[in-house]
Formats: sequence, structure tokens, C-alpha cells
Amino acid sequence: MGASLLRLHFHDCFVQGCDASILLDDTSSFTGEKTAGPNANSVRGYDVIDTIKSNVESLCPGVVSCADIVAVAARDSVVALGGLSWSVTLGRRDSTTASLSTANSDLPGPSSDLSGLISAFSNKGFTTKEMVALSGSHTIGQARCLFFRTRIYNETNIDSSFAKSVQANCPSAGGDSNLSPLDTTTPNTFDNAYFRNLQNKKGLFHSDQVLFNGGSTDTQVNSYVSNPASFRTDFANAMVKMGNLSPVTGSSGQIRTNCRKTN
Repeated sequence: MGASLLRLHFHDCFVQGCDASILLDDTSSFTGEKTAGPNANSVRGYDVIDTIKSNVESLCPGVVSCADIVAVAARDSVVALGGLSWSVTLGRRDSTTASLSTANSDLPGPSSDLSGLISAFSNKGFTTKEMVALSGSHTIGQARCLFFRTRIYNETNIDSSFAKSVQANCPSAGGDSNLSPLDTTTPNTFDNAYFRNLQNKKGLFHSDQVLFNGGSTDTQVNSYVSNPASFRTDFANAMVKMGNLSPVTGSSGQIRTNCRKTN
């Protein structure tokens, strides 16, 4: 669940800023972000946010936004799995809108190449170094077969025994929703194993392995393998920056009573 909350925060902030827009359910007159390609059947944890929100509302109604809850839950989930903590600035308000089209266009996908990743993160104000650090969130969590099938059956820069082991749960046809850990070494621990996997050609997504494939980010991957503390620090700092992406503040937006719908 920790990975789900981290992904939820990332997929929220990269669209309209950290405004809980991803939490809004579709209605007869409104289409939100949940059915966007990068989100549908992929982003989870909505029910966890619902539970936290109802508990918070019963103690101090109308005070804590859904956006703040998502940001804090993402931080706490990383800490629970062994990652470094960071300070979460509070005071975000919730948007009353969402954008399916922006979710589809701005969120980098699992088939992205290195230049695509660099530009997607650069568009949100992140350096290439910060992009590599944030990619390290794939040290936890799982992915659907649909998103890595092409890599494990068709790509050559992949360890053959690793490809075979993943193919066992991801057939060449069917089983789109079968899951595999993004980090098969230590799937439930927030550590630097993800980067070591890349060195060994064991990145699950195409967009993972491009970080270590003879390109400009190879040295960054190597440094996170040899110095895990630097990864933890860089990741925490990049998460602070991400949590501050275009928040709704002041008199804008609202404090939703129910995170799934506007008041």
C-alpha cells in the first residue's frame, strides 16, 4: 500500500499540481483523471485516503484538505518501508476541477525513452538528477503485465533469466492485469536495490532501463548504487519539491468533506 500512496501523490501533482484532483470520481456531467491511461487500473489507495479523511473530519471538520492528506500519507508510507522522512509543507486546498487530457499528456509512461522522461520532468521544473532520484520510487510497488510485456518479450538489454522469471506470470497474450514487483530484489523495502537492478539489466519497465543504457544518466545510477545515503537524501529533497508543485492555497479551491466529490 505504501507504493500506492506514493504513486497517488505523484500522479496527482504532475497534472494540475498537488490539489487532490486525481481523487475526484466521474459523474454524469464531469470526467475526472481516474480513467486516464496512466491511472486506470494502475493507481490505487483511494480507499485508504477515504478512511484517513473520515477520521480527520470526525476530529476537526473542514480543516485538513485531501491534498494535504495525500502528501503526508505518501511521506509516511516511504518512512514505514525504510525510507528517509522529509518535511511536508501543509496548507494546500483541494481543487474543484480535474483534467483527463492533462493526465494523459503530462504523466510519463512505462514505454518512455530517456529524452521523453527528461522533458516530462523538466516541464514540471525538475532536473535530470531529480528525475533519476524520483524514479527510485520504483524500489517499491507492483506493475501490470500490460505495461512491461513488450520489454520482457522483445527487448535485448534485459537479463535473460530475469525476463524468463517475469514471463512466468506475464504471458505473451492475456493476463494484462497480472502483477510483478518493480523491484524483484527487495519489493517491500525502500532502498537502492532498484538502481542495482538497472546495472544488471533487470529494470521492469522500458522507462526504468533507459536510465542505465549507455546514456547520460548512467553515472547517476552508479552513484546511487555506491552511495545509498545520497539516493535517500536526493529522493526526500525531490519529494519536498514535488509536494510544492502548484498547490491551491488562500481562498481558491475548497476543503472537500468527501475527497471523491466537490462540496
